Amino acid sequence: MSRIGNKHIEIPADVTYEIKPGVMHVKGPKGEENVLLNEGIEVKVDGNIMSFVRLNEEKQTKQNHGTVRANVNNAIVGVTKGYSRVLEMIGIGFKAQLKGKAVELWAGYSHTVVIEPEPGVTIKIIDPTHVEVSGVNKQAVGQTAALIRGVRPPEPYLGKGIRYKGEFVATKEGKRATAKA
Repeated sequence: MSRIGNKHIEIPADVTYEIKPGVMHVKGPKGEENVLLNEGIEVKVDGNIMSFVRLNEEKQTKQNHGTVRANVNNAIVGVTKGYSRVLEMIGIGFKAQLKGKAVELWAGYSHTVVIEPEPGVTIKIIDPTHVEVSGVNKQAVGQTAALIRGVRPPEPYLGKGIRYKGEFVATKEGKRATAKA
């Protein structure tokens, strides 16, 4: 039994959708998105309520049930509200600046690192140490944010690096603090 797959989706008034074989096109005020629909999953719409029904009880169909529903829900949320991730850079000399659509990072290396965003994703510099990644596609926003974070992940001793805003980084004590005199 798929708990996620059995949940209904309430379609907002400003969202239009078109279901074709194997794909659903969702359009809203922030943009548009295509979602793949796996075989064995049928989309039923009653008014402004969308539900997903399995056509058979095969293992792969059961596995796809919740995934298809989650992907359609993510597309609907993306075209109405959008997704964004904020990253903060902690460290001496760490900063970011826009270079066209890409972001150029100074992250403690002898050179700068340039990260190109995924298609449909925009990068905004809030201040030199805070970067906002936003867009309609949840996966593309998360992937671009992960690429930026991957340049210099936070290290466990001083906490320096690039992290998501609000991310907790457990810091270790170090050797000198535990040494006995």
